[in-house]
Amino acid sequence: MAVYLDHAASSPIRPEVLLRYTADLALVGNPSSVHGFGQRARQTIEDAREQLAAAVGCHRSEVIFTSGGTEADNLAIKGLYWSRFNADNRRRVIISTAAEHHAVLDALEWLESHGPEHQRAELHLLELDANGHFSLEELEKFLSERADEVALISLMWANNETGVISPIARVCQIARDHGVPVHSDAVAAFGHVPVHFAGSGLALLTITAHKIGGPVGVGALIVSRDIDLVPVSHGGGQERKLRSGTLNAAGAGAFALAATTARATLNERAERDGALKAKLIASIKEIAPAVQVTAENAETLPSTVHIRFTDCPGDSLLVLLDLKGVAVSTGSACQAGVINASHVMLAMGRDEAAASECIRVSFGYDTSEEDIDQLLAVLPAAYLGSRKAGAVR
Repeated sequence: MAVYLDHAASSPIRPEVLLRYTADLALVGNPSSVHGFGQRARQTIEDAREQLAAAVGCHRSEVIFTSGGTEADNLAIKGLYWSRFNADNRRRVIISTAAEHHAVLDALEWLESHGPEHQRAELHLLELDANGHFSLEELEKFLSERADEVALISLMWANNETGVISPIARVCQIARDHGVPVHSDAVAAFGHVPVHFAGSGLALLTITAHKIGGPVGVGALIVSRDIDLVPVSHGGGQERKLRSGTLNAAGAGAFALAATTARATLNERAERDGALKAKLIASIKEIAPAVQVTAENAETLPSTVHIRFTDCPGDSLLVLLDLKGVAVSTGSACQAGVINASHVMLAMGRDEAAASECIRVSFGYDTSEEDIDQLLAVLPAAYLGSRKAGAVR
């Protein structure tokens, strides 16, 4: 039986969400139309907005539906940068880290390299230690010296590869003292650890459906009501004139149900995932004593295990496990098919070899102890095979 342990890339749609989604796909009418068909579709959107707001801890008017996390990140970063720069052209600095998801990193690099010279962003990337932590002291020092030049801070709630959790509330407290808004990509964290927008102090928050048992193609940017953004796309202005495009009623309804279910079951899943994680790590250490568990002493997502198998190419191990019916990953699915060292591990100080010897195992709502047992049953042979493959490279 095939075992899927790559939920951090995309989690299978929950059965109850699939029923809701397929039913709503039969809805007729554009949610922006004034006739009855359109208004029924609109009601589906607004009900979903209300439910999603409750799940993420924000006001319903702060939910901006998007096509997913990448669009939400781009709207957050580019829209806030341009808004802040237009109000004060000294504000060109964006603070982040080199371990962010590429939806964030590529948006930052685009702002740094495109447009007239005087409008380009200046990036300040906080250094990471071996556990994937940035220094709050460095952040405080930089802001105390250059806060008037900072447009925004963008730091992910939890890293999508390693699962390392960031102290977002503390970041927001420091930033608030200096008048700087903070955006967080919480795609990896939402539904796996408590995420509460109002309680965090964030200005902007990115979430998406397909990581929590919802469909691909729908996400949301949570935008604080006191934040102004410059739209990055133009058209009908459907979402507070910040995001244009015909609204996806079926997707929004399914997203809201997945989010509501994930929130309601979070504690029991965290307990289950924590036990599965502990078992997996202990067993892997018996199979391969030289393994290194990434950020073992840091706070990480209960659903993510990131391990370096020394002298064992991660891509070879992934393929050999896949041939035995077990799906894991070597990092972000957005970089799949490109065999490069993990940019996250490089940012954490690993060399190219070490950054290429890692796999990520990630759990979802339906992961069972039997799944872990099946992985452990095929891992020894796959590990030996991968080490042989590495020896002849």
